[in-house]
Parts: sequence; structure tokens; C-alpha cells
Amino acid sequence: MKKQTFEFSFEVYDSIDELNTEDQHLLNEARRATSNAYAPYSNFSVGAAAKLSNGKIVLGSNQENASFPVGICAERVLLGSVTSFYPGIPIETIAISYDSKLIKSDHPISPCGMCRQALQEFEGRMGKPIQLLLGGMEGKIYIINSASLLLPLAFTSEELR
Repeated sequence: MKKQTFEFSFEVYDSIDELNTEDQHLLNEARRATSNAYAPYSNFSVGAAAKLSNGKIVLGSNQENASFPVGICAERVLLGSVTSFYPGIPIETIAISYDSKLIKSDHPISPCGMCRQALQEFEGRMGKPIQLLLGGMEGKIYIINSASLLLPLAFTSEELR
């Protein structure tokens, strides 16, 4: 038997004020995108903002549905928009934020498993890592250098070849 370990590191900032100007702007865009969410069931609005390699900023927000499996997360709305309007253009950074009527939005949240899979697939398609900025409407911010780090032992297109 052989034991292996998976671990990764990420940066933690106490507030948006510690980020560089570009990252501050992107996180503020994600925070603003929460207002476009349709979240009448969970009262948990998520916004995502992507900076593309061509400098464009694209937004996404979660869109719920009374038939719960039909809803779509902000991250996947964002990826769909990027591939529809800017096909073949890599994403450099995605900022993800949330606003909730039920809890305080003062700490980072991480993408769900389905979104982690979608982000990992997009990175693979583009051959370029996507940096993630995770933060609420206030408080600490995490910076993760590659979305794929959130999904160790991922199922990838390589398994289908």
C-alpha cells in the first residue's frame, strides 16, 4: 500500500482594501452581480465576475427555479455567457461573492461540486488556470491560483479517451 497526500495553499486577505486595484474592481463587480440573481427560494444570491484574457469583464448570477434541479449557479451562468459571447477566449480570474437574507455575507464561499467540475473542464479546454477570488459582501477574501485545485482527483475528458 502507498499513501498519498493532496494539499494546496491559498492566500487569505482580511478585506478588499488589501487587494490590488484590478482584483478590487473584479470582486466589486461580483458583489454587484448578486443583485441580478433570481433567488426567491434560497434567499442566497450569488454573483460571479470573470476577467477574460482580452480584458473584457463578464458577469453571471444564480437563477433558481421552482423545479429545483432546473436552477443554475452563478458560476455556470458565467461560463455559458463567456463561451457564447467570447468563444475560445480564456478566463484569467473569476471573483465570486454572495448576499443572503438569512446569514451574514462576511466570509468566502466556495463553488459547489457541480460548478467545480464545470470550472475544471473549462480550464482543461482552455489549457490555462483560472484564478479564483472568493469573498462575501465584506470580510476575508481567499485567492486560489487554479479552480482545479478545488477538485482533486477530478473526472476529466482524459477518462473518456
